[in-house]
Formats: sequence, C-alpha cells, structure tokens
Amino acid sequence: MDIKSLLIQPERALPGRDSAIEVNANHFVSDQPIAPPFSEHLELADFGLGCFWGAERIFWSLEGVDATAVGYMGGYTPNPTYEEVCSGMTGHTEAVRVIFDSKKISYEELLKVFWESHNPTQGMRQGNDVGTQYRSAVYTHSDIQSKSASLSKETYQLNLNEKSFGSITTEISAAGRFYYAEDYHQQYLAKNPNGYCGIGGVGIEFKS
Repeated sequence: MDIKSLLIQPERALPGRDSAIEVNANHFVSDQPIAPPFSEHLELADFGLGCFWGAERIFWSLEGVDATAVGYMGGYTPNPTYEEVCSGMTGHTEAVRVIFDSKKISYEELLKVFWESHNPTQGMRQGNDVGTQYRSAVYTHSDIQSKSASLSKETYQLNLNEKSFGSITTEISAAGRFYYAEDYHQQYLAKNPNGYCGIGGVGIEFKS
C-alpha cells in the first residue's frame, strides 16, 4: 500500500508553525468575508471531497451560500503548507468551508450536494488523486449537524447499495481547527478558469 494512503500517527506528524497563513479577507467571486467574524445569520459547514479546487466551485455556485474557503482539517499539524499536507505527514484532508444562510439553503441540501459530487467509497483517494489529503469527510459544528450527517450517510449508502457500490468510507466527526490554505488556492478555479478539476460523483442521486 502507498505510504500516502496511511494516516500518519500524531507523534510523527510535522510540527507546523505558530503563524496562520494569510489570505485575502474577501471571496474572489462573491466579495463576502471568508474568515470570521461572520454575520450572525450565517452558519458553517465543512466538507472534504477530494481536490478542493473543484469542490469549492461546486459550493460557491449554490443559492444561499454566502462565501466559501479552502483549507486543511482533520489532522495534527498547525498552520500547514500545501506541500506539507500533500506529503501525507500532517493528517489533514483538503477541506471546503461553506458559509451559508440556512433560511435560503439547508444543511441537508448541502449534504445532498456533498454526496452527489464525489465518490465516498474510495478511502484515501478520489479518482486518480491518491493520498490521505483526498479522503472524504464531514466535520460538524453541532449535534444537529452531526445527526443530519450520519443520517444522510445511512441514506446514501442505501442509494449506493441499489447500484451495487461499496461501503462509504466518509469520516464524520466534530469540526476541529480549520487552517486556511494559501491565498492562491482560494477560489482557484475562478482565478484560473481552465485549471485542473478532477472532482466528480458516481452518478447516483441522493434520495431520502
């Protein structure tokens, strides 16, 4: 097995750094803030579904999403660089932070988009992108989100079973620290319209 497909143990993770990576305060597309403080009516959702360039574009295009950002979550190294995350030595996965208005789009609707936009059965990869940084994940911000995420996972597994797909490997856990990725990664496909986007679903609709 490729060493990058094995999660690093905490004691072996890279030490990182104390200083956060600086990013532009506003979203390149919506011009709304991508970092706190956010307006009180907005909520957060965090997803890992492969290369975050394409994943972020999917979510910023949704009605009710105020802004998005890309970063690193689920691992051990504080304020990692992209190169460190790609080394497999941080434990982080590439994540998309979605800042949304739940009166316009529900968390459950975001979960539907999440499941349909990638292959959640592939473990430590997404298509040709191999490594722990490409694993599928949902990082929740409340008990309500946690229950919704777990229920949606059960539901989508039933949808996959009907088409003889394998078991979902998606990690669902409480959100820890979100470390912003370097500024050039933020809204990358808006800045580079012809850039790489390897993300894609399995063609199976989420049906509750």
